[in-house]
Amino acid sequence: LSNGEFIPPDGICWVSVLSCLLLACSYVGSLYVWRSDLPRDHPAVIKRRFTSVLIVSALSPVFVWTWKVYTGVMPGPSLLALMGIRFEGLIPAIILPLLLTMVLFLGPLIQLAMDCPWGFMDGIRVALDPWFWALCLRDMRWLRNQVVAPLTEELVFRACMLPMLVPCASPSTAMLTCPLFFGVAHFHHVIELLRFRQGTVSGIFLAAVFQFSYTAVFGAYTAFIFIRTGHLVGPVLCHSFCNHMGFPALSTALEHPHRLTILSCYLLGVLLFLLLLFPLTDPLYYGLPTPVCTLASVPSSLCIS
Repeated sequence: LSNGEFIPPDGICWVSVLSCLLLACSYVGSLYVWRSDLPRDHPAVIKRRFTSVLIVSALSPVFVWTWKVYTGVMPGPSLLALMGIRFEGLIPAIILPLLLTMVLFLGPLIQLAMDCPWGFMDGIRVALDPWFWALCLRDMRWLRNQVVAPLTEELVFRACMLPMLVPCASPSTAMLTCPLFFGVAHFHHVIELLRFRQGTVSGIFLAAVFQFSYTAVFGAYTAFIFIRTGHLVGPVLCHSFCNHMGFPALSTALEHPHRLTILSCYLLGVLLFLLLLFPLTDPLYYGLPTPVCTLASVPSSLCIS
């Protein structure tokens, strides 16, 4: 530190990028240590992959610690705090980023409510029913999509990578770089689609390019939340919610009997999201400065209230 500002060591960017690349390869590679002729959605395959990704995720803080030792970076906050695991500002971090994401999905949520055969009170009763959650916890695909994938991916691709990327670039650059590792990591689905011949080669690659695009955009959004709030829990909850909602079905909305209302809600949701993006992620709610921002070598608007 010089005059209270962090000065990155020489060559830190190469070390940071290579560390992130190694971490991403370890995460994706762990999915393929098990040999199987079964598809990825088979419960046996999911259970084995749970084991390997949880091991890699548990070891991922070691990557950050090793990076810190090798580069000589000595941040003020603890390693856990840098990774967004802390108590200060926890309640706002649980509520506000998820609320912001739900605002963005206002159109799909209204569409879902219109098409749902249940009433509001029926939905509340189901949500409070322990048997409903017991059934969810027995469903391997639900566990993967709503719990394990959001937790492990946000831990590895946001909580571990951003503290290594922020010191060698501005937080804004790190926010845009980090999702590239996340997007490329999802290309492994191409291998399985080709292996089980689930579509034409051109169709599979077009789907992969589309998936890379929206996962990269989503990764930038959760990186933004992580940098602004300094918490891991917000990105994890937003990731789980988005996995549940899926990509907005605009084609279905255009054919809906109440399409004018639904499309208006789509537009309203986007406008409100843009208006609330910075106010609801104001670092003032989560404790200034957020730990990862203490590693920034240059001032950034992302770290300012």
